[in-house]
Amino acid sequence: MAANVEEFAQQMKRYITDPAAFVVNVLDAHPDKWQEEALQAIGTKPRISVRSGHGVGKTAFEAWCVSWFLFTRPYPKIPCTAPTQQQLFDILWPEISKWLKRSPLLDELFEWQKTKVTMRAMPERWFATARTASKPENMAGFHEEHLLFICDEASGIDDGIYETIEGALTTSDAKLILCGNPTKNSGVFKRSFFEDRDLYWTKRVSCMDAARVSDEYSQRLIKQYGMDSDVVRVRVLGEFPKAEPDGLIPLELVEAAMMRDAETDVDADVMLDVGADIARFGDDETIIVPRIGSKVLGLFHFTKQDLMTTCGKLLNITKGMMKDYAKPFATIRVDDDGVGGGVTDRLREVILQDGLNIDVVACHNGGRANDKEHYANWVTEQWCGLKQRLVDGDISLPQDDELAAQLSTRKYSVNSRDQIILEDKKSYKKRIHRSPDRADALVLAFANGGETDPGLAALLGGVKLYG
Repeated sequence: MAANVEEFAQQMKRYITDPAAFVVNVLDAHPDKWQEEALQAIGTKPRISVRSGHGVGKTAFEAWCVSWFLFTRPYPKIPCTAPTQQQLFDILWPEISKWLKRSPLLDELFEWQKTKVTMRAMPERWFATARTASKPENMAGFHEEHLLFICDEASGIDDGIYETIEGALTTSDAKLILCGNPTKNSGVFKRSFFEDRDLYWTKRVSCMDAARVSDEYSQRLIKQYGMDSDVVRVRVLGEFPKAEPDGLIPLELVEAAMMRDAETDVDADVMLDVGADIARFGDDETIIVPRIGSKVLGLFHFTKQDLMTTCGKLLNITKGMMKDYAKPFATIRVDDDGVGGGVTDRLREVILQDGLNIDVVACHNGGRANDKEHYANWVTEQWCGLKQRLVDGDISLPQDDELAAQLSTRKYSVNSRDQIILEDKKSYKKRIHRSPDRADALVLAFANGGETDPGLAALLGGVKLYG
C-alpha cells in the first residue's frame, strides 16, 4: 500500500488538469474523439454540457470523470444524479465499478458500494454518491473545495434541482457536467446550449459520428420516421425536438415518462390492467402491455404466431403478473378489430373453463366516443386520454425506442364537426411503413370503457364489449 500511496501522490498533480491522459494511462481506456474533447474540457473548465443520440458512450465518460476527480483531488465530493433510480443504480454505478476495477491502484484505494464510492482511508470526506433527482433536498448539503456534480439524462432533471446545485458551485474547483439526450425544449439543459452558452463548454454528438453506435440503428430510425422527425433528431442526431404542429403527443412528454420513477400501486383495490394489440403473421407485432396504476410493468412483443399461441402467451403473462404482484383480479383489453376477435373468443373459452378471475374487454377503434362532442371515435378519445396523463406526469414508461417513436409520430386532424380525429392505422402505416402496435397496446392498457351490462357479460362468458 505504501508504494501505491507514493504513486498516488505523484500522479495526482500530473493528471489534475488532464483527465484524458488519466483515462488512457490509469484506466487503460481508449476514448472516442468526442470523449477526449469533453475530457480535455472538464480538465480546465468549470461547466460542460453534452447532448447526444443514444449509445454514444455518455455513461463511460461520466464514470471516467468520477474516477479522475476521486483520484486527483484531496477530499473531493462528487454528487451524481439522474431522473430515475434505474439510470443511477443500474447503469451509471455499475459502470463506475467496472472502470475502478480496471486499475489495481484505484481498486485498492477506493471502495465501491451500491450508492457510494469512498476513499478507504477517509470515507466520510472523500467520496462520490448517487442521489436521484426526485427532490431538491437530495442535492443539498454538499460543500467542499473540490466538488463535481454530474447530472445524467439532464433534460429530465427539474430546474428546482439545478437551483440547489447552483448554490454549491461557489469554489474555484467546483465543476458541473450535464449529459443527456435533448428530449425537452425548456429547462437548464436546453438553456446551456443557447441562452446560457457563455457559461458552458458544449458538445453535440450524433450517433452517425459515434464509433460505438451501429450504422444499422441510425439508418433504421431514419428509414422508418424520416431524417427530420423528432425521433431521429433526439435519438440519433442529438438535436432538440421541434414538435410537429399536427402531432398528437410531443416526444418531450414521452421521454419525460420514460425518465420517471413510479411505484406500483400498493392499494389493494387497484388491479392489473393489460392492453393487447394483436397481429397474426407478417412484420406487425403482437404487443402485450401490463400496468398497475400509473406504472407500466413491461412491454412484451411477438411476431409470426398463430392466434392460439398468442392467446396462451397473453394469459400466461397476465396470470404471472397477478401472482407476482398479488392481484386477485385483472382486466385484459384487446383490439377486437380484425384478428383480435379470434383471441377474444378463445380467451372467453379458457377463462370460463379454468375459472380465472380475469375480465376481457373487446375494444373497437372506430366505435363511438363517450365524449362525442370533442372526439370523432373511441380510439381518438383514448389516445387523448393517454396524452393528458402524460401532460399530468402521471405515467412511468419503460425505455423503448419504438414505443417513443410510435407515440410521438401519430398525427391528428379536426373534422367538419369540429371533432378531433386520430390518424387511422392504415394511413399511419402507409406514411411510416410500420404499424403503431406498441403505442396502440399502451393506449389499450390505459383505456376506459363504458358501463357493463351484467346480463350481457354473463351471456358472453365474461367478455365486455366497449366502443
